[in-house]
Amino acid sequence: MSLLSVHDLRVEFATPDGIVKAVDGISFDVERGETLAIVGESGSGKSVSNLAYMGLLPKGKTKITGSVTLETDNGPVELIGMEPEDIRKIRGKDIAMIFQDPMSALHPFYSIGDQLVEAHQAHNKVEKSVSQERAIELLTLVGVADAKERLRAYPHQFSGGMRQRVMIAMALMNNPSVLIADEPTTALDVTVQAQILKLIADLQKKFKMAVILITHDLGVVAGAADRVNVMYAGKLVESASVDELYAKPKMPYTVGLLGSVPRMDRPHEDRLTAIPGQPPSLMKLSGGCAFAPRCTRKSEVPGNKCETTSPELIQISTGHYSRCHLYEGKTK
Repeated sequence: MSLLSVHDLRVEFATPDGIVKAVDGISFDVERGETLAIVGESGSGKSVSNLAYMGLLPKGKTKITGSVTLETDNGPVELIGMEPEDIRKIRGKDIAMIFQDPMSALHPFYSIGDQLVEAHQAHNKVEKSVSQERAIELLTLVGVADAKERLRAYPHQFSGGMRQRVMIAMALMNNPSVLIADEPTTALDVTVQAQILKLIADLQKKFKMAVILITHDLGVVAGAADRVNVMYAGKLVESASVDELYAKPKMPYTVGLLGSVPRMDRPHEDRLTAIPGQPPSLMKLSGGCAFAPRCTRKSEVPGNKCETTSPELIQISTGHYSRCHLYEGKTK
């Protein structure tokens, strides 16, 4: 059984203007030690899908269906529909998350040490001094100098990169088997981005974790992931190994994303190509392909199929799936 198995996950939000289908039937598995990247534009459903099985979406106006199974030391557990007090025992212990904005994720009124100790004591019945030692150990591990002294510091006394390191330390306090990194390099300069990604990779090997890396930046993914899921308008539109995806992208949306990323192996005179148009409203999706209004290849599909019929996610080759009418009947 996979460490984390997501099947037909759907997330809908009720708003005064209608139902927002933020996540529309995605399925995937994550294996132990694997790094899965989930990419797509803002609003594609990347973060919402992960917040759903972390139990971090508001209950009142959110409808979540499908199945998300996590393998734990006590056997598999179903995360969707789990009671709040039960999922709190899982969250931060078996599955943890690094949020994209460490300044807002860390409480400004409490010291770094207090917040790290609280994260440890929530899942371990130990003396506070034991949790403090664990906090010092993790801060040192993520590269915070003078960790014992920095426990007394507050978030505003750390740089953006150092706050992100604190968030990584907090996520690892209880040795989770799955680590979700939601845009972990947002607002960091390029040098610090590389340091953070290397740190996550090194800690993954040390703790034997699975990592789900959420990002809109395919440039970040290239050297960090084993496999990539591309999302658009709440759906999974392409999935492949990172090498396969970069070498042979199939879905026109994926091709567009890759075409907008600067690359060292292209002639310098080549201009980057932007994807035309804007992402669709998730309240007003047509019956056809959600990407059709922006697709430059829809004329290659006979008839009006792209506008009228939603494509299925089909296997193109071993381990490579794409949601596009262009490849129907051409699978290997």
